[in-house]
Amino acid sequence: MTCLRFCAFAIILLLTPFAALSARAENDAVPQTTITVKDIAGRDVQIKVPVRRMLLGEGRQLYLVASLDREDPLQRIVAWRNDLIEADPATYKQYLDKFPELAKLPTFKGNEGSLIDIESAIVKKPDVVLLNLEAKQANEDAQYIEKLASLDIPVLYIDFRHYPLQNTDPTIRLLGKIMGREERAEDVIAFRKQAMERVEDVLAKTKPERPKVFIERIGGYTEDCCLSFGAENFGKYVDLAGGHNIGSDFLPSTFGQLSPEQVVVSNPDHVIVTSADWQAYVPGGRWIPVGPNADLDASRKKLEWYTMRDAYAGTTAQTKRNFHAIWHQFYNSPYEFIAVQWIAKWLHPDLFTDLDADKTFAEYHKRFLPITYQPGYAVSLNAQAQ
Repeated sequence: MTCLRFCAFAIILLLTPFAALSARAENDAVPQTTITVKDIAGRDVQIKVPVRRMLLGEGRQLYLVASLDREDPLQRIVAWRNDLIEADPATYKQYLDKFPELAKLPTFKGNEGSLIDIESAIVKKPDVVLLNLEAKQANEDAQYIEKLASLDIPVLYIDFRHYPLQNTDPTIRLLGKIMGREERAEDVIAFRKQAMERVEDVLAKTKPERPKVFIERIGGYTEDCCLSFGAENFGKYVDLAGGHNIGSDFLPSTFGQLSPEQVVVSNPDHVIVTSADWQAYVPGGRWIPVGPNADLDASRKKLEWYTMRDAYAGTTAQTKRNFHAIWHQFYNSPYEFIAVQWIAKWLHPDLFTDLDADKTFAEYHKRFLPITYQPGYAVSLNAQAQ
């Protein structure tokens, strides 16, 4: 039996690189044709499909690329921004362990709204450059889009961040189309829809009161209080989960900041802190290291500090210990349906006794991702909401 297990394991190790090579050979063998697609910014763009060489303007775009190219998510990527390596080191390690060649992939620096590394784009000659919508203004002001177009390098804008509920499905379809993974894209969309309906259907039937929720955005990334979300992104997630987002009352855009006095007067019933392992940015900071394979006991201890912030003094959230922490990267990924499930469970535990966001995310990994699910994405101080 021991020999059989060893031999089976050895065969898996041997076949894994061959499977990747087979996927790449299959991709390269498909003839390219030029089509016109409409990106999330509403631009009509000519592009050769299926794309064989992609430059990722943000590393976290890998979340979707891997969902569509499960067998070999690196086969088309020629360069990427280093944000996933720094902002989500645990996920990066998962992919690095599965695909060691990831360490050799060329990287470039920047942030959400920064310029693309045009030198990398020119040298790597990709079939397409993917940029997040928030980078549109800077790159167009610098005339980078025109410069790349003159070299026959098209740019497509995608969005998970500013209007995720509006733009995520179209982004998935767009990448499915250019990658030749349209059927796979529809499967991902169907899974997302079903997961959201698990919450929507219950709320539509029961129509519960909506508790007031304050979202502390990027907890521990800065000492400032009180960064939050308006009516979009996590603010919208709260609404879909059956709550009332306090930030929507004050902030006209997706992101903004409230004063501690505003938060105290608003008296939140729940406080949700979005955070992650930000050792690369704030060594030893008050960030809460939720994410894949996180130590939830350690995360829970770090969450305790937030109950003592002046902004929450005397609030219902403080009295009832309704403090929760959740993986910040749900704000900029195709996984926001998981955040909605967790929040719904926290806000309405009696209505969602059978809802298990961990189980939902594990099933998504099993069906669509090349890495194994590792729990640790959320934690709560309220035992009833676990």
